[in-house]
Amino acid sequence: MLAARDWRSAGSFLRSVSDPDDRAFYLNVCGSVKGVQDWADEWIAAEPGSTLPLLVKGAHGIRWAWEARGAATADQTSDQQFREFHRRLKMAEDCLDEVVERDPDDVAAWSFLVVSARGRQVGREEALRRFHAATSRHPGHLHTHAQMLQWLCAKWFGSEEEMFAFARRTVADAPPGSPLGRLVAEAHLEKWLSLDRGEDDEYMARPDVRAELRAAADRSVRHPAYRRRPGWPEDHNVFACAFVLAGDHVAARERFEALGDLVTETPWRYLGDPGGICARMRQIAYA
Repeated sequence: MLAARDWRSAGSFLRSVSDPDDRAFYLNVCGSVKGVQDWADEWIAAEPGSTLPLLVKGAHGIRWAWEARGAATADQTSDQQFREFHRRLKMAEDCLDEVVERDPDDVAAWSFLVVSARGRQVGREEALRRFHAATSRHPGHLHTHAQMLQWLCAKWFGSEEEMFAFARRTVADAPPGSPLGRLVAEAHLEKWLSLDRGEDDEYMARPDVRAELRAAADRSVRHPAYRRRPGWPEDHNVFACAFVLAGDHVAARERFEALGDLVTETPWRYLGDPGGICARMRQIAYA
């Protein structure tokens, strides 16, 4: 719909989605559509009383900003890339700020402001304010928690200790069957990425890491209360990746069988081409 500039149909669909987690998923889909920035203002002008087109423009603008920056490290990113990154990110935040000013209970807008908090390099107090604004309205919001975990990584503004404490506390507080269990797996994957070759595999193979991954899966994707909601394949892909790296091939095969042939960018893009990497990891699990 958005790819065809049919914002009327897209708006009608998004208004029909009431669950905050589902809404965040579909807004992320909107964020991945090319060219939204070229016509989003037309939608905003056509519906001045609605915050939805501003929300879509803001969510898309964050993804558009990171496209300008690229995936390289800061020392390999040009000044021009950084300038364009910050220009696009400010545009996105301006839209999202207007949404929460007009509708303070919009969980999705607060959630995407947690994403932009990293790029805008806001202080800890402000990042937490945005996080609590979202989670006080929807405590188990997956997108918000996943983004706050990123903010707390050592590569951004936190530390390894803060990252793991946040992930473990979140999972402990979540109801059985919650997709939030994947935060523990994501924290271990972040740790794996930070280590030198050789040390990374030794870390993932540790018995305590394997045990914690299994316990998190037991409370999440392997729990009878777990329900498949929009975006559910990513939960299983995260655990599948972590289990393969940990050498727990039995647990990895369970996730691959649950997935079928559904591959998501996260987490495989951290290792290379998602499709190719996932296929190779699947072969390893079934060897």
